[in-house]
Amino acid sequence: MRVGPTSIPKSGAEPPQYKINARHPNWPEEVKIVEVGPRDGLQNEDKFVRTEDKIRFIRMLAEAGLKKIEATSFVSARAVPQMADAEHVVRDLPDAPGVTFPVLVPNQKQFARALEAGAKEIAIFTSPSYRFVRANMQSTVEAVNDGYKQLVAEAQAKGVPVRGYLSCVVTCPFSGFMDPEEVALMAEAMIDWGCYEVSLGDTTGAGTPGSVRSLLYSVLQRVPASQVALHCHDTYGQALANILAGLEMGITTFDSSAGGLGGCPYAPGSTGNIATEDLLFMLAGMQIKTGVDLIKMIAASKFMSRVVMQKRKSHSKVVEAFPLDEATHPKMT
Repeated sequence: MRVGPTSIPKSGAEPPQYKINARHPNWPEEVKIVEVGPRDGLQNEDKFVRTEDKIRFIRMLAEAGLKKIEATSFVSARAVPQMADAEHVVRDLPDAPGVTFPVLVPNQKQFARALEAGAKEIAIFTSPSYRFVRANMQSTVEAVNDGYKQLVAEAQAKGVPVRGYLSCVVTCPFSGFMDPEEVALMAEAMIDWGCYEVSLGDTTGAGTPGSVRSLLYSVLQRVPASQVALHCHDTYGQALANILAGLEMGITTFDSSAGGLGGCPYAPGSTGNIATEDLLFMLAGMQIKTGVDLIKMIAASKFMSRVVMQKRKSHSKVVEAFPLDEATHPKMT
């Protein structure tokens, strides 16, 4: 049988009836995807993306069915020029019922700036790696975390939900391999501060299913799986395998970036996040629901690819493989 676009059932067709249940009993029926493309995806791009293009991109992502879209970050424009228009982005966000648009803030000063712009949810980030924190935030882990404890308390008092990120949870470009127990202790601390969820970031992309399972074994001793997310970079081609390992250990929230955009400016060698389209395609084949329309995701990615990549190929294999023709591809949600 020929495999390719012509062999894929038309939009709206019933999926094939497998002789066995394609969904393993240890897999969840549904997962949540946190789209980080507009922030984590674009922050490393050399060419500044116009605010109106960012807003159009975010609107397309919301129309694809994503319910949590990280919109921007309130940081120094000198350090991250791509995020210099954060206020304008927040003020122009689409009115999308049921969709939240968290923004990243590194300290109380930027938190105040985000609130003034109208942000309704924030994210904070730290790391168990002292050297990474020093390079990224020009401070110590202790000082950064003390500041975040106060920031989260203030956010809670104002009714603003806070999501936590832990960077370099497997390896660090400056410190090497991280101790899973140290990561677990810091994840627990972030939940204790009041973060509703902690996203574990394999920032260098050097994690493997073995190291991710070891990490999660330690973290899940201290934090419920319902409050843990995975944020996988695909530097070494391991992101989907690592997500599968997470699924099998009870994780049901995953960060991804449209078209595989992204990379951390403070982690040398770190390339893009796992592409949302590649993740959607895998989950659909596992009969795990996401509520996200793959065709609309591809359209959003192709739009941003034209803006930032020009003639370069997308980092997503699915985006490159699928001609954008809804008549020949199924609606995969």
